[in-house]
Amino acid sequence: MAEAAEAGTGRRARGGGGAARRAERTAVSVETARFIERNIPDFEVLNDEALEIIEHNAETVLWEIGVNFVENPAALRRWKEAGAEVEGERVRIPRGLARQLCATAPARFTQHARNPARNVEIGGRGLVLAPVYGPPFVRDLEGGRRYATIEDFRNLVKLGYMSRWLHHSGGTVCEPTDIAVNKRHLDMLHAHMTLSDKPFMGSVTAPERAEDSIEMARLLFGADFVRDHTVMISLININSPLTFDGIMMGALEVYAANNQATIVSPFIVGGAMAPVSVAGTLTQVLAEILAGVAYSQLVRPGAPVVAGAFVTSIDMNSGAPTFGTPEAAHITYGAGQLVRRLGLPYRSAGAFCGSKLPDAQAAYESANSLNMGLLAGVNFMLHACGWLEGGLVSSYEKFVMDADQLGALHHLAAGVDLGPEAQAMDAIREVGPGGHYLGCAHTQAHFKDAFWRSDLLDYKPFETWEEEGGRDTVQLAAARVRRLLETYRAPDLDPGVRESLDAFVARKKESMPDAFG
Repeated sequence: MAEAAEAGTGRRARGGGGAARRAERTAVSVETARFIERNIPDFEVLNDEALEIIEHNAETVLWEIGVNFVENPAALRRWKEAGAEVEGERVRIPRGLARQLCATAPARFTQHARNPARNVEIGGRGLVLAPVYGPPFVRDLEGGRRYATIEDFRNLVKLGYMSRWLHHSGGTVCEPTDIAVNKRHLDMLHAHMTLSDKPFMGSVTAPERAEDSIEMARLLFGADFVRDHTVMISLININSPLTFDGIMMGALEVYAANNQATIVSPFIVGGAMAPVSVAGTLTQVLAEILAGVAYSQLVRPGAPVVAGAFVTSIDMNSGAPTFGTPEAAHITYGAGQLVRRLGLPYRSAGAFCGSKLPDAQAAYESANSLNMGLLAGVNFMLHACGWLEGGLVSSYEKFVMDADQLGALHHLAAGVDLGPEAQAMDAIREVGPGGHYLGCAHTQAHFKDAFWRSDLLDYKPFETWEEEGGRDTVQLAAARVRRLLETYRAPDLDPGVRESLDAFVARKKESMPDAFG
């Protein structure tokens, strides 16, 4: 779909109207569903007494134990000025202070896309779906498991753009290991900005890379627009337990100071980085969220921030993380309740699995995790498609398998229509006892949109399926990947903007030697 020339007040006008109109006429139309607005209740596992116990214990952790802000003198100064006790790198936060600071963070905010039709709202009853983030490896049916390249990265961005049920382009959909570590963020941002017109994430691997992200966003949207609007969201992981490192916090400081959104998210492997009990883990998660979100507001009151909870349990025999488990579900549901009491947007869940292949294990674990996220009240779901092997692998086939299933989440979230037409009393009267509904007027009027329909799964008769090669779901997914990439066409982008992005990337790369460490 073609990009609009302008997107609201303060956005810089773009030229090239004739070229844009010609591109729009020839472009492949890509339909993207609006972000989800839930019409179903959240699932809650904790009563008020339990919530109050966990909240009290989290405040005890912050005050009596404290948190470490390492290699970040500016953070220590900010906390001391705010009233915390600072000893070395340990910060002890008095009861109520972190919660008081969190109160200035918005409960809901808009992340703007370069195509305004794809803007998303994060918070409230909404759910925004974004793809897998961070794997160093990719896998597909033809090439197997291998280190990811920038070509893989661009292919996954294209698949995300072509996926109807994904609202967001994401961030590090895989690590392009053929590009120097200190330069790959430039190529990744360039891909998101040019190959898709959905909203995207910024770089967090160093504060200066966050600054590069801001500069590139200014080239894409216009400096005035970026000053006044949130156009990026970025993932800030906490080094659990209770440690905030200078690199991640430095990136948070850059984004918060520029009114760009961050996800403050503990990275919890239960039994290794948090207690084995659900209540103990929730206590630590809440303490870390309170400290991280509060710090974003010390940098800039009102900066948009999402409270995150990435939680998995551990296999006590192998030490490997496990997914789709009941304990992870309890923590995800409980964290959602705690975050809602803070009045913040919530990030959690995804198509998590520990399987090495997009097989039955992957499907079971991912289905459990996706549905859990929907019911937990998650507002921003990273890793909604493509995750394999505990997050080590981005799978092409699983990307489209998961993305297809996200359509079911949209329909579940819509709830039950009880309008006069949905009550179907005329149809029941028309058919009467012993009849069938296939030919009745109500069915004929609604059969095209009455049920969610998979774009991938096979429901053909056995004979037809066998004649077509007896393909399993992975083979069907591989065919869909090929079809999507073959029909992909980049969304329209003003040539002047593209040239400025190209020049910025080239100039930054030339300014420093490659570093792979």
